[in-house]
Amino acid sequence: MRIVERAVYVGPSIYAHEPVIRLDLDPGDLRDWPSGRLGPAFAEALLAALPGLAAHGDFAQRLRAGDGLPLSEVLQHMALAVQAMAGEDVRFGATLLGEDAPPGLERVVYAYTQREEGLAAGELALRLLTSLLPAPLRGDVALDDGWAWDTAKVDYILYAQRRALGPSTAALVAAAQARGIPWLRLDTHSLIQFGHGRYQQRIQATLTGRTPHLAVELASDKEATNHLLAGLGLPVPQQRLVTTLEGAVRAARALGGPVVTKPYNGNHGRGISIDLSTPEEIAAGFEAAREHARSVIVETYIAGDDHRLLVVDGALVAATRRTPGHVVGDGVADIAELVDRVNADPRRGIGHEKVLTQLELDEQADAMLERVGYGHFSVPAAGEVVYLRATANLSTGGTATDVTDLIHPDNRDMAVRAVRAIGLDVAGVDFISPDIARSHREVGGAICEVNAAPGLRMHVAPSEGRPRDAAGPVLDMLFPPGTPSRVPIAALTGTNGKTTTVRMLAHIAKMAGHVPGMTSTDGVYIDGQRTVEGDMTGPLAARMVLGDPQIDIALLETARGGLLRAGMGVPEVDVGAVLNVAADHLGARGVDTLAQLARVKRIVVEVARDCAVLNADDPLVLRMSAYTQARNVCYVTTNPSHALVRAHIRAGGRACALEDGVNGQMITLYDKGAHLPLLWTHLIPATLEGRATHNVSNAMFAAAMAFALGLRLEAIRQGLRTFDTTFFQSPGRLNLFEEHPFKVLMDYAHNAHAAATMTDLARRMDVDGRRIVVLSAPGDRRDTDIDAVARAVAGQFDHYILRRDDALRGRGEDEVPQRLARALRAAGVDAEAIELIPDEQQAVDAALRMGRPGDLVLIFADQLSRTWKQITKFRAEGSAAPSPVQWTTHAQDDEETPDALPEGVVQDARGLVFRRETD
Repeated sequence: MRIVERAVYVGPSIYAHEPVIRLDLDPGDLRDWPSGRLGPAFAEALLAALPGLAAHGDFAQRLRAGDGLPLSEVLQHMALAVQAMAGEDVRFGATLLGEDAPPGLERVVYAYTQREEGLAAGELALRLLTSLLPAPLRGDVALDDGWAWDTAKVDYILYAQRRALGPSTAALVAAAQARGIPWLRLDTHSLIQFGHGRYQQRIQATLTGRTPHLAVELASDKEATNHLLAGLGLPVPQQRLVTTLEGAVRAARALGGPVVTKPYNGNHGRGISIDLSTPEEIAAGFEAAREHARSVIVETYIAGDDHRLLVVDGALVAATRRTPGHVVGDGVADIAELVDRVNADPRRGIGHEKVLTQLELDEQADAMLERVGYGHFSVPAAGEVVYLRATANLSTGGTATDVTDLIHPDNRDMAVRAVRAIGLDVAGVDFISPDIARSHREVGGAICEVNAAPGLRMHVAPSEGRPRDAAGPVLDMLFPPGTPSRVPIAALTGTNGKTTTVRMLAHIAKMAGHVPGMTSTDGVYIDGQRTVEGDMTGPLAARMVLGDPQIDIALLETARGGLLRAGMGVPEVDVGAVLNVAADHLGARGVDTLAQLARVKRIVVEVARDCAVLNADDPLVLRMSAYTQARNVCYVTTNPSHALVRAHIRAGGRACALEDGVNGQMITLYDKGAHLPLLWTHLIPATLEGRATHNVSNAMFAAAMAFALGLRLEAIRQGLRTFDTTFFQSPGRLNLFEEHPFKVLMDYAHNAHAAATMTDLARRMDVDGRRIVVLSAPGDRRDTDIDAVARAVAGQFDHYILRRDDALRGRGEDEVPQRLARALRAAGVDAEAIELIPDEQQAVDAALRMGRPGDLVLIFADQLSRTWKQITKFRAEGSAAPSPVQWTTHAQDDEETPDALPEGVVQDARGLVFRRETD
């Protein structure tokens, strides 16, 4: 068995609404070897290696029963169990066989939390599975000499932990999820964005975007912190800062009694030595501290228990007593045996894998044992406590006991005052006290440190006592209850019209006073400015928009390719819309039929929370209403007699319909029984006075989506009335140039449905002369799709110029135009009306030179900017350059009417009259 292809889905996909990994497997001979055929030894060895599999429902029973399970399904469960072994909570998995998988392959899908960790889990699961097979069945999956599961398991856990969120960050993420606050991971460590757009807040572990830099610097300077707190009358040990061993000895002598040595700016308990009295102990402590900092602090040793007091936003939220890693003797077992017993506790794991960390007999442990005259094989007396660490950090095997309910109010106030003095919003106060339940004024004690970015693990999952919601107060500080964290998100998909519709919607949002972030096929736009160029309709672009701190509304064009390649970039949207489903890209990425294409596009409405906007005139889209959980369904129809939409409206449902009236066609909204006339279609510039019926439909979708997003009706009207199809506002979509003696219409239409739409528009336009078309089709489409493009325009033009795109996409130099020519001739087009000019620039130039007064030249363009410049800068031989056009107000004669205005005089939708003048 081998992995043929991998795919990582970052969001909702055709497989699941959560992030999943897909593996396409070639099972080889193992197709005929289900788990039952391998015998009970295989099942027992597998369950012993991954005990977590026993929790996978009836998996263990099915593994052993009868023929058992296909090994691809076994691998799917193993990939989940491997991740769970590293502390991840992942449960979803699926195995697709037969017709549901690519020919000859088997497909496995499983959930993941971190991308690299999830991919590595699949690889490790396959290696483990292979190692359990009889040698003749292992195929070409190589196992390194000496490969052992126990070693590989530990290596994977450490690998996963290096990439996983740390315990504190994970706790904050969990608190955000519980509050419905979205989050994005911004790097491979602990930099997290909570919220979207203008509402976002960032954290790195427990440092927040509001944490003052000066306060962090002060907390890191242990000497300055000590002096500042002492100056406020707070209890702190006496300190001396030294740089030499001699200085350390003198400082200890001056302080009197036992001392502590620690790095000047260390953390996590590194380099700290306590209860030092002799010059030899002080020397060893000094050298240990010097490994972490050039300067060393020597301070008085305070007897008592080590406590961590967590203060968030000026309030103490948790208190924990920390005990260094230790063993307790029984008079029989030696130190090494006692360590093994402690590590057998199922709560202990590697690193941060579990609540507790395993003890290690390393150099630090040896130094602690040496101080009491013990070694690894010494046998402590029954009940004797032997410490293996000087400090009580959980990451080195310490334990934590919650004492939040015991802390004396004086000690609570002391911690809050200390943190306020340093200036931190989130801090951990290290407080030594013989009894936390009694006031420091009575029993003594001292603040050893105030820590920025304190760990939450000991509070969230203490070894003993009640777990505390340490992360919740941090999120409540960043997002006080009732304040927003999300921006409204609308996503739309479809075969044609996506880009124009999302541009209309963004324009409406801007007219309503919002700062929109938009993704489209030509880039990412923030507040109308393109920030990234290219096809940006996948999940990466969605994250770009939601991560931008300016935006307050996100409008996402979502294309088939991104959905199939990596899923959606957001787990849910407020409004999801599907414009249409037509033949395009069929035969690619396993999508061969319109029904399969509809299944892909349906994802957008499956994850819509508030409203699903659906084309009621497209049967494939109409059926999607059964798959949405949105609170509202809004049907869009150009058929005012649509029976289902009528029933939906009468039941109080939402719809956008096109209604005939005395003055033309009116876009009308319905909602909860209300009838809301919106705008006459001829007043929308993008519709070319209603002739561009596809843009009428696009405007209806933009209006319906804007209404669902809560935008004002007047803003919707204003947006549609001021959005036109100039190249500036809508490049490559219905761009009309009228400054030549003939009209030129340019559009990016690249499939049969779009070509038919533009051809219908060309037929509707008033043309006195000929209709000329420059036609092509992308080279990566099927032959049948290219033929369909030709049939969509056949018989509607007087002359056909056939070209290819710059990118051949696997086709020959003139293969596409040749195929178009054959299809046109087969459809009855006269061969003399067909001209092959493969190069796009040459084809466009030929069409422009052919143009005569009164003609219409329709150009299906590939390189949009280049072609538009070619159109606007074209000069016929012997003609003057087009004059710049200016419009001035025209004094209207009383006898002039809109139908009888002089040449060069026009009247706009507001009734104002202008004269056209040229220099």
